[in-house]
Amino acid sequence: MTDTSLVSQSQGAVRYRFGEFTLSPRRRLLLRSGVVVPLIPKYFDLLQLLIRRRQDALDKREIFDRIWPDVIVSDGALNQAIRTLRRSLQDDSRAPRYIRTVSRHGYQFVFEPVIVEDDDAGHVLVSEPPDINGATPVLADTGSQFEYLLARVRGAEPYGDLSDDERREAAEQLHVLGTREALERLNTRPGHARARALLRESRWDVPGAGDVPLLGAPAPARTVAALVGLRLRGAMRAATSRLGLAAAGGGMAGVVAGAVGGMVLVLSPGSAATLSTIAAFVIVGGTAGAFGAAGIGAGLAAAEVLARSRRRLALALCGAGAGLLAGTVARLAVNTVFGSIVGRPPAPLGGSLEGLIVGLAAGIGYAGSTHTPRGGGMATPRGMARAHAAIVTALCCAAAGSALGAIGANTVSVTLDTVGNTYDGSQVALAPLARILGEQEVHPLTRTLVSGFEGLLFGFGLALGLTHRPGAGHTCRKFKVESRK
Repeated sequence: MTDTSLVSQSQGAVRYRFGEFTLSPRRRLLLRSGVVVPLIPKYFDLLQLLIRRRQDALDKREIFDRIWPDVIVSDGALNQAIRTLRRSLQDDSRAPRYIRTVSRHGYQFVFEPVIVEDDDAGHVLVSEPPDINGATPVLADTGSQFEYLLARVRGAEPYGDLSDDERREAAEQLHVLGTREALERLNTRPGHARARALLRESRWDVPGAGDVPLLGAPAPARTVAALVGLRLRGAMRAATSRLGLAAAGGGMAGVVAGAVGGMVLVLSPGSAATLSTIAAFVIVGGTAGAFGAAGIGAGLAAAEVLARSRRRLALALCGAGAGLLAGTVARLAVNTVFGSIVGRPPAPLGGSLEGLIVGLAAGIGYAGSTHTPRGGGMATPRGMARAHAAIVTALCCAAAGSALGAIGANTVSVTLDTVGNTYDGSQVALAPLARILGEQEVHPLTRTLVSGFEGLLFGFGLALGLTHRPGAGHTCRKFKVESRK
């Protein structure tokens, strides 16, 4: 039986039997000898995809596009999902019965035979005692499942060495079983503060999960501290993972802006600029664009981890803060370099205000043109939606650049003009371009137009970098970042 989508398959009245397991897409159940094996929704979808496409070795990219179509996730997240499925199926990666790893490619479901049968007859659920000696016990009654998962999320013996991802997985499965009962059973057991923080943090990833209140809960201060720690670590990982892609987009935008600006200056009447000026503009533009986009992009990525219900406000504020920091560092770096080499820095130089305003504009544009996918994650629009996000962000940054130019602030292009007027023999002064625009010197009109063009390309490149979805073999393939309340 061949189907074209997970949706159509889940609506069909069929189920799959393989060994002692039964998978029912219609009822969203995985059973082992009639015993429910809890799986969070995404992992259930992944197992269903692998079984339905069992004739093929599925490429990682196809898995990401089908299971996490709107969320940026890493290879590590997929590896964790596969490890969870193998534990649920009592499988061994070294001698797989069910899921085979295809080196440098992906995964394939290999168990034979898989029997496809009518699912209208329903299921007979049985009860059996938990296998406490097994590496991954299959628990028949719900109470035993709660206790097993609570022990894992708390890090109780013998689960003290579990990774954060494994504990988070247990928290997600507890939401599947029932958030309220999980909290009631957790109460004040050892490790409850961190466990409650994990439950609160993971609730966004499980549709239908209940709320996890902090006020009125035992030890709220310790729970909040644990939650803050989780989010800060997540923000750091998110910022690091997106920094490179944002920098690439901003750097390319800076290269284009530098090449266009340099060529216009070379062709301007009365200009002393030469072809080497274009190369200089390209180097400066690419470096400045990459540095600024890396800082602002990292701030926007962190914002999507730190906030969910206030996502737009968080993106604007984090974009502004990151831009302020990047601009300040850039100004100090330029002053230090020029002061050390030639004895005096070009003055006046901008950086802090300019970075703050452009970062704020980028955050507003990105927030207004994207949305957080259902279940959390960082926005990854595709096709026309991605182009729309890039254009809106570009227009916001262009408006910010124009405003900065109009008030005499020092954007990158205006800073180059400052350098050109500070040091004798420089070829980067923008006066020839100003005369084309009807000004004898670089006055508000020239600054406004040049800075607006600079902001336009910067915003466009930044947004394209942030929303880029790398190929499956890329080391930064995808990184799941959970946006939080």
